[in-house]
Amino acid sequence: MDFQQVFGKPPETQASAPGRVNLLGEHTDYNDGFVLPTAIPQSTMVQLGLSSDSQHHFYSENLNEQVRISDINHTPSGFASYIFGCIELLQKAGHTIPSLSVYVKSSVPMGSGLSSSAALEVATLRALRQLLNLPIDDVEIAQFAQQAEIQYAGVQCGIMDQMASSLADTEHILFLDTRTLERRVMPLPEKAEILVIDSGVPRTLATSGYNQRRAECEEAARSLGVKALRDITDVEVTEKLPEPLRRRARHVVTEDNRVLEVLQGVTSERFGELMNASHASLRDDYEVSVPALDTLVELLQKTPGVFGARLTGAGFGGASVALVAAGEARSIANHVLEQYKQAGYNGQILVPSLELSDAA
Repeated sequence: MDFQQVFGKPPETQASAPGRVNLLGEHTDYNDGFVLPTAIPQSTMVQLGLSSDSQHHFYSENLNEQVRISDINHTPSGFASYIFGCIELLQKAGHTIPSLSVYVKSSVPMGSGLSSSAALEVATLRALRQLLNLPIDDVEIAQFAQQAEIQYAGVQCGIMDQMASSLADTEHILFLDTRTLERRVMPLPEKAEILVIDSGVPRTLATSGYNQRRAECEEAARSLGVKALRDITDVEVTEKLPEPLRRRARHVVTEDNRVLEVLQGVTSERFGELMNASHASLRDDYEVSVPALDTLVELLQKTPGVFGARLTGAGFGGASVALVAAGEARSIANHVLEQYKQAGYNGQILVPSLELSDAA
């Protein structure tokens, strides 16, 4: 299927946006903290045209699902909620949005923690900017996208995913201060490349413990008398909190410190050590890992050529990310996936991108 087959005419414009993988700085963005994401090769494409009637029509090629929006007071569910949220927020900001036909096609894996939702939101907003010549920049696109996810998809997310999808590229790491939106483009660690492997355990943030973790962090910040946990730099301060707030806060403070250490410049070996420490903290203090992810990360960490590995995304399933010796990602992945299968799990390599010849 394509846009013309679904809607009877060619699209008037299209735009795309990449997914992202986060190397370090997990669950820190909604605590006003620091993050280190990078874009992945997979992306989401959104094609737009004016609707032939007074209703919005959204079609997802991946899901083979079409949604018609006839009641603007009722938020649709699923993939349509993200698109609808972007449109509604632009209208509330004073932009006139006509009735639209929207076609979505994505290579960003869903349920793997690689921000398929942010890619959809950013691609939608980019396409709307082009179609309607909207005076919004890339940061504003990220901000609209974040609010679409919060207000219309029910995920109390930070802004990392949307900023990465809107501003990052695959050749660099994006350092982002999520409070000030100060950012810096950094090279990948020397003689290293990124490997992303899906654990085979899907997850959906809206039905996971994600929102609960955010609420616990906000309670911890109130107890410590600060705006956000980002304002705590000494981990000893968190010891006065009751459980589980103490461990939640300890993760955020130590994770921010790990990101800031990278910002000063570290070797690939040290970057990997920090990733390993991040996973242990996410597993033990933040409690967002699952047995499959722990197994996958442990296999990666003990494999020669791997500097470090951790879960990526919010956890509760999804993918792992590893920093590995340049040129060795695919061979390392094949070795680890064979062991992973022997342990009773099924995963797949996501970055470097799976090629058709590899899948044959």
